[in-house]
Amino acid sequence: MKKARKLYSSPNGDRWYLIRDVSGEVFIRHEANIASGGHVAHIEIGTFLSSGQGPEHQELLRLIGTLVEEHPVHS
Repeated sequence: MKKARKLYSSPNGDRWYLIRDVSGEVFIRHEANIASGGHVAHIEIGTFLSSGQGPEHQELLRLIGTLVEEHPVHS
């Protein structure tokens, strides 16, 4: 079963999702707004993070950061 989590919706209607498909692959799905043609793109995580510092990127980094907060390191 494919799992998805919405990362960000822009004021112009673009949407970004973090996806894990049935094979276990994890990627970003970008759905462009209708005025831009409504194109859908699947983007590898590293490529996505290296492509900018927009609010959609910041939200993915925030989400990754929550993994550290929930699991303290024990020495």
